[in-house]
Amino acid sequence: MSEGGFLKSFLKGRRPDDIQATESEEPVEKSPTDVRNPAENGPVDAEASDQVGGGDTGDRALEMRVIDALREIYDPEIPVNIYELGLVYDVTASESGDVKVVMTLTTPHCPVAESMPGEVETRVRDVEGVRDVQVELVWDPPWDMTMMSEAARLELGFM
Repeated sequence: MSEGGFLKSFLKGRRPDDIQATESEEPVEKSPTDVRNPAENGPVDAEASDQVGGGDTGDRALEMRVIDALREIYDPEIPVNIYELGLVYDVTASESGDVKVVMTLTTPHCPVAESMPGEVETRVRDVEGVRDVQVELVWDPPWDMTMMSEAARLELGFM
């Protein structure tokens, strides 16, 4: 599929209004520090957050370095990184350097479904302080365009 072909076919028939709240919906207050549920909270600002992972134990600095690495991985057909696309649902790191990334893809039939989790694992493993990596690919909740950050929406022309 040509560059942008997937995106165009995925978005066919959708307008920018389809991914934004309607006037009748209550606005949802987004916390800039919660990576647990990107559908509700959006991606985390790696420079601003000290609460990534949400637990009392763990290595928040390592979690932030992992997020920085995830921001360097792009879906080959969409010019936005996987983190800003909202494909990363959770990042946790233990003090011993064990990292878990919970993520999804835009669709189970995504052309990179077999390769993307491996690329994520490789990139995370290269982060200083990482001892072991587990990448869990999930389909629930299913990804939708509301999970994209404002930066992703702007890049794709939805703002």
